[in-house]
Amino acid sequence: MSKVEDVTTLAQTEGVRLDQDRLGALYRQLGEANAEDVICRAVEELAVRLAHCERLWRDGDWDNLRKCVRSLVAISDQVGMAKLSRVAGDVSDAIDTQDGVAAAATLTRLIRVGERSLTAVWDLQDLSI
Repeated sequence: MSKVEDVTTLAQTEGVRLDQDRLGALYRQLGEANAEDVICRAVEELAVRLAHCERLWRDGDWDNLRKCVRSLVAISDQVGMAKLSRVAGDVSDAIDTQDGVAAAATLTRLIRVGERSLTAVWDLQDLSI
């Protein structure tokens, strides 16, 4: 039996960028107060749904997991989180092809990108939930 002496831990870092054009359009369309309200509610809903996705994955509830990640696509698109939307779509695609390994990997990435995206919005808008 061999012994592992050196273990390398890979740091998973992934930058996110908010779509400033999309956010600007929201502010122009709705006005400052209403846009901030929409963004705040979207951030809250994204946080809840990300946690819900994790629970659904653990429970093996593929149908509801797909519905949950599809809702993340729509919400994140609304507030300029293009990367989060794209990764949520990747999870949905993996579920559709019944690729459990890809679904696990992309769901893990979704949670990571989701957390960074929410932090980016909070930092940008100085919002607190």
